[in-house]
Amino acid sequence: MRIGELAARTGVSVRSLRYYEQQGMLAAERSSSGQRYYPDGAVDRVRLIQQLYHAGLSSKTIVELIPCVVDGRATPELLVRLAAQRDHIDKQIADLTDTRNRLDSVITDAGTNMLTGRSCRAKDAPHASAQDERGSTVG
Repeated sequence: MRIGELAARTGVSVRSLRYYEQQGMLAAERSSSGQRYYPDGAVDRVRLIQQLYHAGLSSKTIVELIPCVVDGRATPELLVRLAAQRDHIDKQIADLTDTRNRLDSVITDAGTNMLTGRSCRAKDAPHASAQDERGSTVG
C-alpha cells in the first residue's frame, strides 16, 4: 500500500510515517520512481508504535523495542529501561486514580450542595472557611 493509504488506515499523518521510517521503526520498499510501498503488516506496526508513544516511550526506546516485538530479540539494558517505563506508567495511573477519586468527592459534595444548600467545599480544604447555620462565614 502507498503511504497515503497507510496514513488513512491508521489515522497517522504522512509526515509521522516518514519520521517512523527515518528512525528505523517502519520499513518501506521503493518503486523505481521512488514511491514508498508498505506491506499490509505495516498497519499493525504503526498502531503498535502509536501505543508505545502514548505510553510515554521515546523514539529511541521504540526503535530498540521493535526487534524484540518482531523477532523476539532483547537485551538486558532494554529490559531495565522497559521496566522503568512500566514503573513510570504505574505512577501515572496511581496519580490519575487519586485525581479521579478527588473529583468524585467534589461531584458528590456539589450534588449534596444542590439538594441541601450546604457548602460543597471540602471540609479539609486548606482555604475553606467554616460557615454557621445561616451560611455566614465564621473564622
